[in-house]
Formats: sequence, C-alpha cells, structure tokens
Amino acid sequence: MARITTIALDADDTLWQNEQFFRLTQQRFAELLADYTDAPDLNDRLIASVAGNLQHYGFGAKGFTLSMVETALDVTNHRVPGTVIAEILAAGRELLTFEVETLPYVDQALEQLHRDHRLILVTKGDLLDQERKLAASGLAEYFSAIEIVSDKNQDTYARIFAQHTDGAERTVMVGNSLRSDILPALAAGSYAVYVPHDLTWSYEHADEPIGQPRYSKIAHIGALPEAVAGLAAQS
Repeated sequence: MARITTIALDADDTLWQNEQFFRLTQQRFAELLADYTDAPDLNDRLIASVAGNLQHYGFGAKGFTLSMVETALDVTNHRVPGTVIAEILAAGRELLTFEVETLPYVDQALEQLHRDHRLILVTKGDLLDQERKLAASGLAEYFSAIEIVSDKNQDTYARIFAQHTDGAERTVMVGNSLRSDILPALAAGSYAVYVPHDLTWSYEHADEPIGQPRYSKIAHIGALPEAVAGLAAQS
C-alpha cells in the first residue's frame, strides 16, 4: 500500500448530492415558461445554453441561472415578462441554499482512508458555493488540501498532483465524472476510481477506459478502500 499515498476526491455527486437540485430547478424553469412557450425542446435548449456558456461563466449555479435567463429570452423571442425573469433568478438563488446531503458511506470511507492516506479535495464550480457546501458537509477536516478549480483537465491535475502529492504515480483520483474526474487524471499519470451517480449531467459522460490497469469502477464510495487496495496490489 506504500505506493499509493494520496487520494484526491471530487465533491459534487461524489461526496454529496448536487445534480438533483439542478434537475428540480429545471422543472421549475419549465413551469415558469409554460404559459409563454410550447417549445418541445426547452430542456435541450437550456442544457445547450449551459454548455455553450461554460467558457464564459464556468460551472455552477450562477452560470446555470444566467443560462436559464438567456434561454427564456430566446424561446419567447424576448417576450417573457420581467416578473418571470425575476422568478427564474429566484430559482437560481435557491440553488445556493439547498441543504447539503452527503451520499451513503462517505463518512465511513473517508474515516478509514484518512488513517493511511493523504486526502485532498479537487472540485470545480463557483468558489463561494463550493466553500459553503464543504463547510456544511462537515468533511473539511479530512482534507489536507482543497482545490476549487474552474475546470478539470490534464494540466489541472498535473499541477495539483505536483503541488499536493508525492506524484501522480502515487495518487488516486476518485469521482463520478468520466470526462472530468477519470480520463484527465489518468492522462496526468494517476490512478482513477469511477463512482457512477444516477444523475450525472450528460456533459460529463464519456467512454470508460476499459483495459486501463490504473482504472477501477465501484458501485458506491463505501467500496473505495478495497478498490484503492486492489490498485496498489497491482502496482
């Protein structure tokens, strides 16, 4: 087990629920526009707007809210009333106040892994919101370093591994997104453990790296200690 010394973990939908609140907000958005548009692809247009705006607003509730406003204006040819825009903004603000709900087995897994490994948090999104959720989760004490980044790619992981770990080859990245947590971390030279979540945003989907010896997939985070031990045994 000495070879793997650091475990880096994603936050949203890996340690605590997140996407479910965005889904609820999408439903609220559709309800607010029901009297002003019958566009059958309203949800698709919203998601396309969110994805297209990532380069401008980044990930998180604020960018999602601005994309809802943009989509509302677009699908109604700018005829949506100001009162509806105000309610959309209010729905977006609610995304910043939902109670943090940690996923099953998280506390037990972190408690066990913390005994023999350095744990670091690597999450993307709005700085203030991610700090709020981490504080409310009660998990901050487990982490020796916290990185809140605008995006996750190979260069991001290379920098983080160089700064906070004994090297990528001694680090495992854990998360629910193949696109953001798994593939770029593997490309940076680390191990990776994929923990699927039922509501992972379609933007984060990608093909699994089947046949990659530094990759493992588990059903829930409670199986993480065993998965880490398995990867270490193969090294």
